[in-house]
Amino acid sequence: MRLKKDVLRARVKGSIEIEFTDEPLSAYAGLELFGRFLVSAGWFSRLRSVFADREFETDYGSFRMSLMTIGMILLGGTRLAHLDLLRLDPVFHRFSRLHRLPSERTFSRWLKDISGGFRDRLRELLRDVAFETWARGSLRVVTLDLDGTVIRTGESVDGAERGFHPHHPKDPSYYPLTAHLAQTGQILDVENRPGRVHDSVGSVEMLNNLIADTRSRLGSVPIEVRLDGAFCQRAVLDVLEGSGVEYAMKLPMWDWLGIRERVRKRRAWERVGNRLEGFSTRLRIEKWKRSVRVVVFRKKISGKPAKDYQLDLFQPNDGFYEYSMVVTNKNVSERTVWHFMAGRGGHEKTLGELKQCVAFGSVVTNDWDANSTWQLLSALTHNLVRDFQVATKTASKRSNTRKRTCRFRFESLRTVRFTLLSLPGRICRPNGRQQLRIVASNKTRKRIRRIEQSLAA
Repeated sequence: MRLKKDVLRARVKGSIEIEFTDEPLSAYAGLELFGRFLVSAGWFSRLRSVFADREFETDYGSFRMSLMTIGMILLGGTRLAHLDLLRLDPVFHRFSRLHRLPSERTFSRWLKDISGGFRDRLRELLRDVAFETWARGSLRVVTLDLDGTVIRTGESVDGAERGFHPHHPKDPSYYPLTAHLAQTGQILDVENRPGRVHDSVGSVEMLNNLIADTRSRLGSVPIEVRLDGAFCQRAVLDVLEGSGVEYAMKLPMWDWLGIRERVRKRRAWERVGNRLEGFSTRLRIEKWKRSVRVVVFRKKISGKPAKDYQLDLFQPNDGFYEYSMVVTNKNVSERTVWHFMAGRGGHEKTLGELKQCVAFGSVVTNDWDANSTWQLLSALTHNLVRDFQVATKTASKRSNTRKRTCRFRFESLRTVRFTLLSLPGRICRPNGRQQLRIVASNKTRKRIRRIEQSLAA
């Protein structure tokens, strides 16, 4: 039925008078659902236990301060000063378990006072959430990715140094090392580092801890590890070979490997994909006292590679190729190895969401401890959002692929924030009983009811 234009179009004949009120109105009524999830899933009590025995506790309490930080990040806060915008929101107060929010200075001091021991507990909680999400999905394989990411800082930030940022080489930065669970797109560990360290610094300890912790939690579940060429060192390879996990790692084309001559003489290449070929060989690395399987790939390109670096290596006379190598102990085809390594892009996608949606890239103070704590709380918020979607069945499952990427179709926090968290609401007391009244479309109302049913179950 066609509607009249008068039904569709509205007239605005002047400005509405603006008045201020102290009514208990909220712009984030959907935060109540996330608070219920934290309680029903047990993360509320688990977070409380992280700071249960902390000496010299603040008046606000570290548990409530951490809840407040997670809530602020959920709603889009990226600076400590953004807390002022939430001071009159009753749903946020209810989520934080606070009648009155702290000042920016109190917030900053609390972050600075969180010591390394409590950050270790937060790391453990990170893994608790990630492996619980993994268990909810009834998954069978654990794939671990390690990578660093650059966070630009100010000139006077503690611990920041000029590093290897390709676009801003003169800016001081942090270079945190992150561990990623590929099946759920969640973070397993974060280790903050100065900006000028090598990508592999701290990777041996992190790999040892992750592999041991995964086995203690999940038993004999198959574990896979994949790394880029920056981690290709003898110590890392010793950990991977000694732990018995399956791994694949980019191998730089060093002169002392002696593999360039094999590539130059190779005539038979296996077809891997469109314009892509490869072959496998056993390589003895004398410096590292071991023999490994190496898969060599070449990709045909339409023109000369950048800076002619590949041409200087091989000087091909049958076209232009880009070459790469992977060292692995996986007993699979070259095609499977290629796709498996290509799945590392899922980690980059997760890092992008961490920086864009959960303020992981924000440097909130000039203190090392405070910024390191902020990174962990940001990663914890990301993990909780993913677990919330799996627990409430709002994330559908995807089929497994050779790439070993995320097994669920997650919504980004930006989407969750727009569609669920940022709902107008009002807290009232009909007949003396507290009630949250939410203004939402029919589609959103149905979604909220389904979430309530999932949480109750």
